[in-house]
Amino acid sequence: MRGEGLFTERAPNGRFQWQLKAMNGRVVAVSAAVYESAGDAERAFAELLALGPALVARITHVRDGLGWTWVVPGARGNPLVKSSRAYERYATCQNAFRRFMALLARLSEAAAVAGGAPGAGR
Repeated sequence: MRGEGLFTERAPNGRFQWQLKAMNGRVVAVSAAVYESAGDAERAFAELLALGPALVARITHVRDGLGWTWVVPGARGNPLVKSSRAYERYATCQNAFRRFMALLARLSEAAAVAGGAPGAGR
């Protein structure tokens, strides 16, 4: 499936989480938390979208295995959003976060033009 934007899905525990996909259909980022409903997941994403340029990633080495991941910590240190996968190189992980931020900015601009709701698929 191709399409850019926000997608909500049911997590293995029956709750919901969101994914942000690039135009080629590749998952760019996922919610770090799970939510009671798809609406709660979408509201959490809208809050993240509002933070926009203020987001800063923490890039860390994967504990078990090879690679690097990025995570955006929230106000209390709990992760808000994380990379969808591990990257072999540190620089590739940095670039993946930059692509996430660019996609977030594009969705924010589109939401402002459309009147509020971020681009969403399901």
